[in-house]
Amino acid sequence: MSVESAQQHPVSLYLKVWGWLFVLSFFSYMVDYLQLQGPLRWTLILVFMVAKAGLILSIFMHVRWERLSLKLVLFLPMFAIAVFIILMAIEGDYTQASRLLYFYNE
Repeated sequence: MSVESAQQHPVSLYLKVWGWLFVLSFFSYMVDYLQLQGPLRWTLILVFMVAKAGLILSIFMHVRWERLSLKLVLFLPMFAIAVFIILMAIEGDYTQASRLLYFYNE
């Protein structure tokens, strides 16, 4: 494939993505500026982080234009690991709660 026949993406697409990244970074900064605490803080930080990573991955790393099979190879293992981490966190909380209940009832 020659350089001339390669697909060209408009500069406006990249400028829009940069704008969205700026807006998401601003909201991420506002979480700290407003001194939000607890689960709300971490939820917002993670949501903004995943949104920014998704934009960067899809546009700047050109994953948006890849085949479905490559997308599945990239994202299914990460999704499975995230589910596994969530399940293990739930299991850990349950184990800690049952141990505390057992030790305080003696």
